[in-house]
Amino acid sequence: MDSLDALQDFIKSQNNFTNYINKSNVPDVCKSEPCMLGVDEAGRGPVLGPMVYGIAYCPINQKKVLESLGCADSKALTEEKRDDILLKMLTEKEAVDNVGWIAEVISPNYISNSMYKRAKHSLNEVSMNSAISLIKKSIELGANITEVYVDTVGPPEKYQAKLKEIFPDINITVAKKADSIYPIVSAASIVAKVTRDHALKVWEFHEGLEMNYKDFGSGYPGDPLTKKFIREQIDRIFGYPLLVRFSWSTAELVLLEKAAKCSFEEIDDEITKKPKGTQAISSFFSPKNERKRKRHKFFEERNLTMSNAFE
Repeated sequence: MDSLDALQDFIKSQNNFTNYINKSNVPDVCKSEPCMLGVDEAGRGPVLGPMVYGIAYCPINQKKVLESLGCADSKALTEEKRDDILLKMLTEKEAVDNVGWIAEVISPNYISNSMYKRAKHSLNEVSMNSAISLIKKSIELGANITEVYVDTVGPPEKYQAKLKEIFPDINITVAKKADSIYPIVSAASIVAKVTRDHALKVWEFHEGLEMNYKDFGSGYPGDPLTKKFIREQIDRIFGYPLLVRFSWSTAELVLLEKAAKCSFEEIDDEITKKPKGTQAISSFFSPKNERKRKRHKFFEERNLTMSNAFE
């Protein structure tokens, strides 16, 4: 990947209703030299679009590379400056030879389903799981990670203790505003923010809406364009397009006001429990050699699976 156009092409090639990962090659020097790794996210608060977790890593003795790139807290930089820094990370030899990165794009659909499913996962849990998996992935790819710096999610002491338990041989630092203190976290922040910005720019509506990012705004609840989108782009039966985190109170309130009311009966375990040794009814309609049918895209896009509650 050697341009922002290539980044957009990669994003467009992915299904935006599922999570996916984008990454650089691991620089050879990062496989032999002790490396520091930074973790940060973008898009935690918006009601629209994905949340992106990013990591960046480089040799501990190459901090000057990060400084020459101009790495600083992505929120304090203009969009053009963030794009420029990531472009340098993709193309300039010194950066390519010393700095590796990975981004995980976490879909709005996954976020909402995690918060609504029976075994609920909070946004903090989703965030921590992503950060942990990205650190593990960098190590699996061969990076020699000896120090990790993380912009905190929740109380830093608790988060740091959890990471230390998982990565006992790595020096872990979890701090508030780490993105403005540690250049390696700033680099991760830029990876995450630029990835999210471009994911929104090339968002394709599976629902057939002819709209682009200029029509729905930044995705933050206070944005007038985002407010307008939330008020107007709602189907009475099917709710919102997959761009929307329907578990956010901003969306929930409009759903309660405008969507059709529905209720679900609680399933009595005693009623649904089948006697020991009894075959499931569905087994009588499933020939042994029947080919597995492809799931309809409606269920795939929403990560819906069949329940055996009535078997």
